[in-house]
Amino acid sequence: MAEYKDEDALLRAARAWDMDALAAIYDDYSPLLYRYAMRFVSSPDVAEECVAETFARFLQALRNGGGPKTHLKAYLYRIAHNWITDHYRRQPPPQVDVENVAHVLVSGDEPLSNQMSLQEDQASVRAALRLLTPDQQQVIVLRFLEEWSLKEVAEALDKPVGAVKALQHRALAALRRILLEENSDG
Repeated sequence: MAEYKDEDALLRAARAWDMDALAAIYDDYSPLLYRYAMRFVSSPDVAEECVAETFARFLQALRNGGGPKTHLKAYLYRIAHNWITDHYRRQPPPQVDVENVAHVLVSGDEPLSNQMSLQEDQASVRAALRLLTPDQQQVIVLRFLEEWSLKEVAEALDKPVGAVKALQHRALAALRRILLEENSDG
């Protein structure tokens, strides 16, 4: 974005089909969108598909005279989040290979066992996140994993900051409840 003084200038150039601006948008945002998608899907191929589809939808919106007039970052994240939500509606999360997990757990290899425990914890949190509403999911990921400010999240969700605070509070309470129930059951 060095050639462009700010995000709005970059977006104006992209809306005029300036190829350097479009390339700059892809270069600046694709790694961030990939990381965001990986937090939900945990598959590099699916995360790459999400990024590709996000930019395809962005370009299609520009081609049709639509797309964002401001808040490019929020717009791209909203497209990615909607794609992820649609992805899980079309296809449930993959099944765990119980035999492989059992082999790893009884092998006695401490570092691998620790790694397996971490992966299980991450899977539990991902599963718990999927039980939240789409807005709650997005607030949690953007606030705590992507480290966005309340104002940036409000722009992404097109909601007032107070509503984002309320969503964040309800989402954290729901996550806490889900994870505590899971721990008491297991």
